Amino acid sequence: MAGAIALIIAIDHHDMEGLLHKVEWATLMFFAGLFILVECIEKLGLIGAIGNCASDAILSISPEHQLAAAISIILWMSAIISAFIDNIPFTAAIIPVIAQICEETDIPLKPLVYALAFGACLGGNGTLIGASANVVAVGISEEKGYDITFCDFVKTGMPVMVVTVTVAHVYLLVCHCLFEWGNE
Repeated sequence: MAGAIALIIAIDHHDMEGLLHKVEWATLMFFAGLFILVECIEKLGLIGAIGNCASDAILSISPEHQLAAAISIILWMSAIISAFIDNIPFTAAIIPVIAQICEETDIPLKPLVYALAFGACLGGNGTLIGASANVVAVGISEEKGYDITFCDFVKTGMPVMVVTVTVAHVYLLVCHCLFEWGNE
């Protein structure tokens, strides 16, 4: 925000009040609060604890089924969590867990990275706060007089998320468990 204010001062705009009304302050404040919340969750170790639970579940499965289980668990866990918190810190916290799983088993890294990427990306479609684009789109929509509540968004977004993650799930299982692509 300091950069935006410095830029406004630097351009010497005559209609400062009109310019400030065009800034989506509510969206900026929402993101600031969301990033603070996610950082607190990460500092508390909640994201790491969730990752460790997933790791324990994967390691408890027989070796011949571990790859399919790992893809499924990581994909759906990351999709569900990314629907409610920012996916970048979540992804950063889960990468070491995935590396640990690969070190302790014969599971290749590439399928798990793809599962994390698909889940974190597609999961953001589930809720209003799941992706930055969702928040901005709803802010613009409200500005134009079309209110979209959190529940309204979830009614549409969650089914879209479930369908797209299911398609990604089938794709990953076929590619990596059936055809063993990229399983070096």
